[in-house]
Amino acid sequence: MRKLMFSGALLVAACAPEPRPEADLPFVRGYRAPADQCQLVGESAATVNYLDDAADLVGCPEDYEGVGVFVTETGAQEVARVQGYILFSVPVR
Repeated sequence: MRKLMFSGALLVAACAPEPRPEADLPFVRGYRAPADQCQLVGESAATVNYLDDAADLVGCPEDYEGVGVFVTETGAQEVARVQGYILFSVPVR
């Protein structure tokens, strides 16, 4: 019984998603909606060079399937790739 419980715990651990390092990307909120995978990004050492007062800085996961729709809907321009995220400058004016 003990072996079965231990191997079950290993199986669960193997299926858990690996956490994304977000320490240098201060996410503020979902960009288009609260649960949006693309997030408004604040200022940090990793983002300071990409901030613009006429644009929002938005980070989308590199594996996000809706990135093409995001770019089309918002007019976003890719500015960098950091820690598994694509950073976009999205004009606000």
